[in-house]
Amino acid sequence: MRIFWDERQRRHAPATELHNGAFVPFAETPARADAILAALGRAEAPQDRGEAPLLRVHPQDYLDFLKEAHEAWRAAGRAGDAAGYVWPVVRRRPLRLERIDARLGRYSYDASTPIASGTWDSAYWSCQSALAATEAVLAGERAAFALCRPPGHHCGADYMGGYCYLNAAAVAAEAARAAGCRKVAILDIDYHHGNGTQDIFYARRDVLFVSIHADPATDYPFYWGHAEETGEGDGVGATLNLPLPRGTALRQFEAALGTALQRIAGFAPDLLLCSYGADTFVGDPISFFALETEDYAILGRRIATLGLPTVVLMEGGYAVEALGANVAAFLSGL
Repeated sequence: MRIFWDERQRRHAPATELHNGAFVPFAETPARADAILAALGRAEAPQDRGEAPLLRVHPQDYLDFLKEAHEAWRAAGRAGDAAGYVWPVVRRRPLRLERIDARLGRYSYDASTPIASGTWDSAYWSCQSALAATEAVLAGERAAFALCRPPGHHCGADYMGGYCYLNAAAVAAEAARAAGCRKVAILDIDYHHGNGTQDIFYARRDVLFVSIHADPATDYPFYWGHAEETGEGDGVGATLNLPLPRGTALRQFEAALGTALQRIAGFAPDLLLCSYGADTFVGDPISFFALETEDYAILGRRIATLGLPTVVLMEGGYAVEALGANVAAFLSGL
């Protein structure tokens, strides 16, 4: 299996985040990538395919914001990383906002996603890794893995959140559609619901989004991922959410996966994108499922029974000491 990663994805290194009412060390650190690379043992650098594939998903004004935000924060006399503290709850109009504090609120939805000096570079190359893996599979590889860091599935077309700045899964899906795929399926198996990916494709019938995740009644991102969310307009029926309770172990997760795979098989996509999060692990410090390392190989094998060309995109997973083994187990099963 070909594996894609760019060293510039290490540059994103915020110091702190607001979590459960306190400022704590940022959880999505470069050490996550180190653990995965140590376990997999190899990776190849992606080519630079430019901003055009990103612009199929994200508007230019949002990309410009990500490029400029940290410098604007420092120019305003602020120390540390750029972080929002006020959000337009009633409506998000495209106002002409100049102060960086206002722009941070305009383009984000939480306080756990600061912008550091290297954030744009890392997010950009995370998407380039996803594009390289997608191109490899479309060229004939059965499967490929993109070590996307920072992750992307919480990021919408014009907002960041949940450690995510650019939505690599959506960028990959749009690239596949532009390359001739009639239909693309996205299977999200991170502990947290992929709200950004759902938002981007919620009114589309050509991209199926299926997510197995913690019940948003108890877990982040709370406002997305409920079972009754099934799409709108042309996309009615092209979203399937399978929320599960805290404490879910393999038996219950595998049952939900069976439902997900049945829906994907019925959709008959040309390509499967798997947003894989290892924060479903029993030892994850910010999540509450109970999967064991050996379970990931079982899940990978189940997904492989679809027989679809498959791109795996790395999302969450914060038990760094076990992360490499958990990723390697999943890929070996796949």
